[in-house]
Amino acid sequence: MSFTSDVREELCKKTINNTHCRVAEIAALISSCSDIIISIDNEYQLVFKTDTNITAQRFVDLVAKTFKITPQITQKDNQLSRTKHTFFVTIDNDEDTRKVLRRINIVDKNDEMRENLSVNHNEIIERDCCKRAYLRGAFIANGSVSDPNKDYHLEINCPTEDKATQIKNLMAAFGIASNILNRKDNFMVYIKEGEGIGDFLKVIGASVAVMELENIRILKDMSNYYNRQTNCDAANIKKTVTTARRQIDNIQYIIDEVGIDYLPDKLQHIAQMRLDNPEMSLQELGESMNPPLGKSGVNHRLRKINEIAEKLRNEEV
Repeated sequence: MSFTSDVREELCKKTINNTHCRVAEIAALISSCSDIIISIDNEYQLVFKTDTNITAQRFVDLVAKTFKITPQITQKDNQLSRTKHTFFVTIDNDEDTRKVLRRINIVDKNDEMRENLSVNHNEIIERDCCKRAYLRGAFIANGSVSDPNKDYHLEINCPTEDKATQIKNLMAAFGIASNILNRKDNFMVYIKEGEGIGDFLKVIGASVAVMELENIRILKDMSNYYNRQTNCDAANIKKTVTTARRQIDNIQYIIDEVGIDYLPDKLQHIAQMRLDNPEMSLQELGESMNPPLGKSGVNHRLRKINEIAEKLRNEEV
């Protein structure tokens, strides 16, 4: 299964004892992917649609436990769609549908359609626990998260910009930064940072997924650290080799043009040491001398040799 499937399965198995939290999750599920049908006789019917059986069953269980209503699940096979099946959960009875819609504040007491999308003044999501439940329902309905071994990306698709803004603000209430992207006819709330994804999964109660994500993040961070160290070491080695080659070329040029005796005694010594030990670093060269010479002293003498070589070349020109 995909990481998204694992997270969704964990969330759908989560038991919710508080009625107000069940109502909040039901509200998110319905507002994310449901159709409300009103007949010419003004009778209401609710149809919840999803691509996964576990999500359909989650909706049925929540509604049954909260409202003592048992919706019906039907399945449609998709021949030309990327999803193999579509599951429809239907509440046919007018009275039952109205009861559910009133409780989640999608219709008011006069049965007028109204969904309050405010985070601060919406009684369905006043409590922090209900905000968590609402975000959980939104993810179960229309969320996905990439395999953290490959990439960090979590998204929740929303049918309207208002809904996307509501989800974004709910995330912000828990200190989670997200962005909104307009994708064709839908709006996507997304997080593209490992820590933020971990925080979101923690908020909605996917504790097993959080542990798996954190383990992967630790391993990736360690791998990145060692790669950086290796790259740094390789860069230092390359720099040392390039510098040593330049020094040797300059020493050899001096010898070929005017002889090593042209150099002062101290520079002759370090020049011969460099010729004999091309692989050594400056510190190692200094430690090999008698008496030992510090790294800065070795660097100073070799720099003087480089300057002499450059001066000879300029005179030749």
